Amino acid sequence: MKLNSLLEGIINEELLSSIEIQGISVDSTRVNQNDLFVAISGYQQDGHDFIDNAIKAGATAIVGEKEISDLTVPYIKVANSRLALATIAGNFYKHPSRAKKLIGITGTNGKTTTSFMLKHILEEAGLSCSLFGSVFNVVNGQVSSSKHTTLNALELQRQLYISEDDVIIMEVSSHGLSQFRVEGIKFDYCLFTNLDEEHLDYHKDMEEYFSVKASLFNKLKLNGSAIVNAYNSWGEKLIDKLKGNVSNIVTMGEGTKHDLQIILEKNKEGSSTLLNQRNKRHELKLKMLGYHNIYNAAMAFLLGIEENSIIRSLETLKGVPGRFEIIQAPEQATFVIDYAHTADAFYHCLKTARDSGAKRIYHVFGYRGNRDEDKRQAMINTSNELSDLSILTFDDLNDVSAEEMETTLRKLNVQEKGIVIPDRTLAIKFAWTYASKGDWVIITGKGVETYQELYEIPTSSDKETIEYLLQ
Repeated sequence: MKLNSLLEGIINEELLSSIEIQGISVDSTRVNQNDLFVAISGYQQDGHDFIDNAIKAGATAIVGEKEISDLTVPYIKVANSRLALATIAGNFYKHPSRAKKLIGITGTNGKTTTSFMLKHILEEAGLSCSLFGSVFNVVNGQVSSSKHTTLNALELQRQLYISEDDVIIMEVSSHGLSQFRVEGIKFDYCLFTNLDEEHLDYHKDMEEYFSVKASLFNKLKLNGSAIVNAYNSWGEKLIDKLKGNVSNIVTMGEGTKHDLQIILEKNKEGSSTLLNQRNKRHELKLKMLGYHNIYNAAMAFLLGIEENSIIRSLETLKGVPGRFEIIQAPEQATFVIDYAHTADAFYHCLKTARDSGAKRIYHVFGYRGNRDEDKRQAMINTSNELSDLSILTFDDLNDVSAEEMETTLRKLNVQEKGIVIPDRTLAIKFAWTYASKGDWVIITGKGVETYQELYEIPTSSDKETIEYLLQ
C-alpha cells in the first residue's frame, strides 16, 4: 500500500505516494524490508529509542510523536502515536469491522462470563464466533493465548481481517479504550455489565474510569444498539449519558421501567428467575451458580436472538474457565476458583457459596503489588463479613518485595476472622486441610492466570494446586 493511503486521516502529503509499504511494525526486532515503523512511548520502553534499529532492519518510513531530524527515511510526526497506529492499522487492513458483526462488552466484572455465554448461545444457534478476551482468543476455530484483555490496535485489526466467523465478540477494557486499541472499530452492539472500584492506579478517579468505559458507546454503528445493565447506579448514569446520543438504548434491571425486567421468585422447589420482556415471561435455568450470572446471561435476550434458543443453550453451558469454577473434592470441601478482585465481585462469590448451602466459607485472596491500594480495605471488609475465615496471601507482587507485601497483609489483617499465609500454595493447602465436607473454599484473584511467583508446592496456578492436593 502507498504510504499516503496508509496515512489517510492523519496527514495529506502527495510526496509520500511514491513510497510502497509492505507491512507495519511497532517492534524494531520484527521489522521487515519496506515496513512502516510506528514508535510508541511505552511504560517500560520507548519505541523512539529504537528508530535507528528499525531503519537498519529495512523500515522505509517512521511515525512518531517526538521531534526527530536527520533520518535517512521519511519521518511523520503525530500528536499521539497510539492513536495514529489505530488509524494506520485500520487503513492497512481496510477497516474490517465495517463489514462484520461485532459485539463489544465493557464493565468491571462479568465481561468474560458474558462473552463466553454469548459465544455458546450463538454457536448453539449455528453461528461461528471469534472471541477476544482475557482467558484466550479464538479466530476461525483456532485458539491462541491472551496477554491482554484487549489486543493492541495493529494485532486487533489483523485478527478482524483474517476472521471468517459470523460474529466477533470482544471484551473491551478501560486500558484498551484509553490507549486507542479499538479506535476506528465499529460495533453492532455495545454491552455494559457494571462498574466497581478498579484500576484507580491508572485512572485518577471513578468519574474518569466511568467516562473511559462509556466511550465504547461512541463506537456504535449508525443503527447499533447499546445494552446497559442498570444493576447499580453507574448503569443508570450511563443510560442518562447515552440519551440523545445513541438511537437504540436497551436496558435491563429489577424495575418495570426496563426493557428486560429480572425477577427472583421463591417457590416450593427453591428459587427461580423470571425474565419479563415486553410482557413475555421466560424462566431461566443456569448450571452456573450466582445471581450475578443471571444478569450476565440475561444480556443475550437483548441481542435479538430467539428466546427459546437462548434458554436451551444456557441449560447446557457448564461454565467458564476461572469464573466460579467449581472443583469438588471427594468427601471434602467444595473448591471454587474465581477471578474476583473487587469488593462487589467478592460479595457475589461469597454470597453465592452461602446461598448454595455452605456450612463454613474459607476465603483465600491477596492483592497485586502497586495496584489499586484504595480498594483493599473494602475487599477485606466484604470477605470478613461473608466468610468464616479470610486467608490473606500473595497475588502478583509485580515490583513489590515479598517482605513489603507480607507487612501490608499483616497490617490489613486487623480482624479476628483472618490469618496471613504469604505462600499462595500453602494458603490453599491450609484451607484444604481444615475445611471439611459441606464447607466451601473460595480462591479469588487469579482465575486461570498462572503464578508469577515461585511457591513451595511446585504448581503454576490455583487449579493446578488443587489438583496437586487431590492427588
